[in-house]
Amino acid sequence: MMKNVLVTGGCGFIGSNFVKMLRKNEDVFPVILDKLTYAGNISNLNQIDENKYAFFEGDICDEAIVTSLFKKYNFDAVFHFAAETHVDRSIDDPGEFIKSNIIGTYNLLKVSRNYMDEVNQNFKFIHVSTDEVFGDLDKGGYFKETTPYNPSSPYSASKASSDHLVRAWGRTFGLPIIITNCSNNYGSFQFPEKLIPLMIINCLDNKPLPIYGDGQNIRDWLYVMDHCSAIYKVYENGKIQETYNIGGNNEIKNIDIVNIICETLDFLKPVENKSYKDLITFVKDRPGHDLRYAIDSTKIQKDLGWMPEESFDTGIRKTVEWYINNEIWWREIQEEKYAQDRLGGEI
Repeated sequence: MMKNVLVTGGCGFIGSNFVKMLRKNEDVFPVILDKLTYAGNISNLNQIDENKYAFFEGDICDEAIVTSLFKKYNFDAVFHFAAETHVDRSIDDPGEFIKSNIIGTYNLLKVSRNYMDEVNQNFKFIHVSTDEVFGDLDKGGYFKETTPYNPSSPYSASKASSDHLVRAWGRTFGLPIIITNCSNNYGSFQFPEKLIPLMIINCLDNKPLPIYGDGQNIRDWLYVMDHCSAIYKVYENGKIQETYNIGGNNEIKNIDIVNIICETLDFLKPVENKSYKDLITFVKDRPGHDLRYAIDSTKIQKDLGWMPEESFDTGIRKTVEWYINNEIWWREIQEEKYAQDRLGGEI
């Protein structure tokens, strides 16, 4: 039988890629709920047959619309992607992060619990979170599922809060939940405020490439489709009430990321007598900028048999090519939603 699943934030970066992946499975019908904030873009779904998903514009904080969707579709699962995610924006306006990431998650949990009690005790609530809840790492060590939470920014604090709520609803009310914490994603359809698409687009526009501080901050990078496959693996075979870390095994300094992007573009779209590296500039660091994140994905690899398919070299090549070939998509965003103003930098 066809399984109906709710995908919150399905018009965002990771959510829309996840919906595309779901449609490869004819037995799963995604129902998308998205508020279409600045980072939500319904055009992200243009490549999917409109008959193969349902879309509803709405807020996860709106109990009425969430309840109505549960009643209409009798969901087998919730994939909860919807969130405010940009650290810099959370420094400028923490309130939106509290509302969406905490109150919105609470609302979904409330409706899900009622649904479980009254209709379907076998459905699953998959909560998609971030490694930023763990805070900063020293030069050694990795984030494990048992690492204590130590969030640094309003964004990571709001995601940590939502994780705790989800875990509490599992333990207290028996809601069948699974939590995933991922490392930094990159790939197609990522909103241009994030590091990798911003650097690619600025190169293509011959604009400065601003790097916080000295560029020594380290992140683990995960290709978005590898992340999507991991989430579905967790849904299919993950253990209820468990947490799974998802990482790409690609620890790279920010300055090295930018150099790799420049070198890739020097090859794919060269400018005569010039390297894109000439555009690199260093700017004042943002407050509370964690130095290093690194994920230990041993659990999901060992227990569920998941491994990332893309190396950073192959993934970044695909990503750069996508932004070169989809200029109309990001030009429209620049004109309508994002003027590249610095956020969260001055306190």
